[in-house]
Amino acid sequence: MSTPTSELLKGAAELFPDEVVTQAHVRHLELPGGGGNFALITLDNGLDHTKPTTFGPQSLANLDAAVDQVEKEAAEGTIVGIGITGKPFIFAVGADLKGVELLKRHEDALAIGKGGHDVFRRLSHLAVPTFAYYNGAAMGGGVEVGLHCSYRTVSSSIAAFSLPEVFLGLVPGWGGCALLPNLIGADKAVSVIIENSLNQNRQLKAGQVYELGIADAIFEGADFLEQSLIWTSAVLRGELQVQRPEIDRGEAWDAAVARGRFVADSKVHGAAPAAYRALDIIEAAKSGDLAAGFDAEDQALADLIMGGELRSGIYAFNLVQKRAKRPAGAPDKSLARPVTKVGVVGAGLMASQLALLFLRRLEVPVVLTDIDQERIDKGVGYVHTEIEKLRGKGRINQDKANRLKALVTGVLDKAEGFADADFVIEAVFEEMSVKQQVFAEVEAVAPAHAILATNTSSLSITEMASKLQHPERVVGFHFFNPVAVLPLLEIVRGEKTDDASLATAFGVARKLKKSAVLVKDAPAFVVNRILTRFMGEIQNVIDEGTPVAVAEKAVEPLGLPMSPLVLLELVGPAIGLHVSETLNRAFPDRFTVSPNLAAVVKAGKRGFYVYDSGKPELDPEVAALLKQGDSVLTEEQVRTRVMDAVAQEIRLMLDEGVVAEPQDIDLCLITGAGWPFHLGGITPYLDREGYSERATGRKFLAQGVASVPA
Repeated sequence: MSTPTSELLKGAAELFPDEVVTQAHVRHLELPGGGGNFALITLDNGLDHTKPTTFGPQSLANLDAAVDQVEKEAAEGTIVGIGITGKPFIFAVGADLKGVELLKRHEDALAIGKGGHDVFRRLSHLAVPTFAYYNGAAMGGGVEVGLHCSYRTVSSSIAAFSLPEVFLGLVPGWGGCALLPNLIGADKAVSVIIENSLNQNRQLKAGQVYELGIADAIFEGADFLEQSLIWTSAVLRGELQVQRPEIDRGEAWDAAVARGRFVADSKVHGAAPAAYRALDIIEAAKSGDLAAGFDAEDQALADLIMGGELRSGIYAFNLVQKRAKRPAGAPDKSLARPVTKVGVVGAGLMASQLALLFLRRLEVPVVLTDIDQERIDKGVGYVHTEIEKLRGKGRINQDKANRLKALVTGVLDKAEGFADADFVIEAVFEEMSVKQQVFAEVEAVAPAHAILATNTSSLSITEMASKLQHPERVVGFHFFNPVAVLPLLEIVRGEKTDDASLATAFGVARKLKKSAVLVKDAPAFVVNRILTRFMGEIQNVIDEGTPVAVAEKAVEPLGLPMSPLVLLELVGPAIGLHVSETLNRAFPDRFTVSPNLAAVVKAGKRGFYVYDSGKPELDPEVAALLKQGDSVLTEEQVRTRVMDAVAQEIRLMLDEGVVAEPQDIDLCLITGAGWPFHLGGITPYLDREGYSERATGRKFLAQGVASVPA
């Protein structure tokens, strides 16, 4: 005999002692236009909107009790329908992950999956229609509870709507994998569940939720609930018919699943199971057998909760959501000075991207300078073009576009452009003497309080500031390309950088919506130093004789977003060579300069590959340039050598105090280099796989931190 839902949830609740409990309040109202008596359930954890509503066992039990009440009313005929909504700005954001990671037994994990299903599916079996009103952020279980309802509306103000489970190492396990493809079709469901999740948890906007067919109607945020209830009344009175497309259960469904597997292979290369488990359930959902789909979701949830991927994903998620918001070592924010105008030295692509970012986030005047008017015009033109693209996509209206374009200007004379600037950032050629000259020119004309920031990727901030009268206001402000996409900002403190300048830099970073990490002034800082050591070992084994294909494939099991030499192509071989030369001068015992890479750069090649039908193949011209030895390693030998080297370098960086803790290394790699969430961070990965102890004699993290079951 199966355990009743209430007993199941009661037992599970004992495993979640610190659950932030969500209440499910039931109130009754008369629908507009004589629609009848209606029951509305509101999900609310009693905290402000910065603390999203979640579903732990007790929260599910509270919703279950609310459904008990409305189920009885529906059966008695005293209500015509039931709605569910959330507190202001928040609908619900899914399972309580703090509790999930505490589960130790497979049967306890299975109970969580079954408990959610048992409660949510009741909404689809009541005697009256049910309605979900997505009034605010909705993720995971928050989306899924609505999928069990008869109808759904969405507020146009929602900016975060997703099924992020695969991103974290789970599957949408409370109905998402089974219900969504049967609602909107397999291809759209694959985009939401697989593609968006594996693209750094890409969120849907309200318009997309409606266009995909997840929501049946969309209303403005200001009076969203009022309009939803008017719409509900019309539906219940039969005045409005909701039309849904017929789902193609033929070859199109199979093609969608195949596309999902291709996306998963290209992102995680088979190294993370969650995407594939989700696709298996979507594939089976073609039959329309929801009960079997829910059972499969329960099993997948339990298996994945007890596996390493989820623990790793939660560790990474906590870094991005918590540590990134409270940067270790950042000065008191009260020391920060206001920034009302920004200067950008340079008008090339990177400088123009920076100008656009400052313009959009700070909405203050931004002025670019360069060595001739043609470059300046091109830089300002780039910003104008990107603003028009945003307007064309509906991201901003015409008035906002006009205001932003009016705020960006370009001048040849730094004195004219920077005399009243509070923050000046340079993005010129990566050469120390050039940057020192630029800063000398800026210091001569900028106000005494102005921050002088450099976007250098590897050069010493201290040396750059050494010839200035006020070196204390120079700070490293290293962005990652593409600037608009990658969240990381390495903020580098020079030997004489003062707290006020540093606090101002962190204040600007917050307004730019970047994940800022405080970094010591050390060669190549964090990400470039680790990547250069990683790439250097790959290049070394190629130089010594290992075939390019073997060296590349050796790290494929990591599930990195791209292979080392494809990454080199993205960065640019010349930049990669420059950084390796910089680090070779600083640490000649560990960083080499590959003669083959130098030859590729000298030949003007943009990378090692040419692309035939989108697939990378070794460029014959590059192959002709390569001079290799006769030492050939296996894939496993290459992988061990590369990861041992990375472990050694990270230990040295921590010993040098480049960052405060290993977690900062992990945050940098996740947000600046696309290190996969499913690996949880590079230091716990190195610990788990034994590289840390072999290369350095000890683990990076204390026992139990980011641990995973055996």
